[in-house]
Amino acid sequence: MKLLIVRFSSIGDIVLTSPVVRIAKTQLNADIHYITKEQYVSLLDSNPYIDKIYSFNSNISEVIDELKKEQYDYIIDLHNSLRSIILKFLLRKKSFSFRKENIRKWLMVNFKVKTIIPHIVERYSETLEHFNLKNDDKGLDFYYKKRPDLFETYNIPESYICISLGAKHFTKKIPVKIINEIISGLNYNFVLIGGKDSIEEAKAITKNNSDNITDLTGIISIAESAQIIDDSKFLITSDTGMMHIGAALKKEMIVLWGSTVPEFGMSPYYGNKKIDYFNSEVKDLSCRPCSKIGFDKCPKKHFKCMMNQDIDKIIQFSKKLLKI
Repeated sequence: MKLLIVRFSSIGDIVLTSPVVRIAKTQLNADIHYITKEQYVSLLDSNPYIDKIYSFNSNISEVIDELKKEQYDYIIDLHNSLRSIILKFLLRKKSFSFRKENIRKWLMVNFKVKTIIPHIVERYSETLEHFNLKNDDKGLDFYYKKRPDLFETYNIPESYICISLGAKHFTKKIPVKIINEIISGLNYNFVLIGGKDSIEEAKAITKNNSDNITDLTGIISIAESAQIIDDSKFLITSDTGMMHIGAALKKEMIVLWGSTVPEFGMSPYYGNKKIDYFNSEVKDLSCRPCSKIGFDKCPKKHFKCMMNQDIDKIIQFSKKLLKI
């Protein structure tokens, strides 16, 4: 049996599809092909459960002829977008798509309806019910090639806390002020990771704390960032792709939630592994959640969901993880 798994983007969402890949391969012994955007291939090319990866830069027309030749038995659509609908129409194979729960999210955002949406991994896994396959509860996978000289090259301390900066949307970013307060409250080494869009924030952080901070923002790859997370004492992050990579690596973590909420079904997912983590939230805000994905600026202009984070609780939990 040959399956095509569809997820075009982005970092976290692709990592979250890894249980479906593993389950289909190990329980169904299927030939697993995966299609994504070219920029995300590195997230998948070390995965031993994937037999072949197809990618495109701007349009699926770049690979549609090759996909047609594969003669897939089924398509597992884990994106469920207009583009994936077009892909399924062109391939004309039986398909199964995951539930996006957009209506329930809309009600949560616009009317603050209190509900808990099933985790996206559970909803992804539902696409395999036709084959009588169930979630194996082993959590997420993330495979990467280790760089042997990474720690020596950047003079990374033996023991450190990893802080992931940046996010696609401003209202999911941890403010510099909050990070500085966390660093000031802990006498420990820190390594900062993030893309080029986080360089200025990292400079503002290291300005007053340069003695115990290693800044790798805009320098290292996603795989190298995973290696930094993997070797850290624990991870401090917001609701981003690095959070899901951290969960895949079974890493303890502290997650600072801003405009989004864990109830959207996107919290750290460890399967049946008992991993210690802390969801830090400002829960008494009537405006939260304000978006299912985030905004480029706070709609209320106060950004209290991040600026009012309980630093004392974050430091207390950090000390618990550090065992100090």
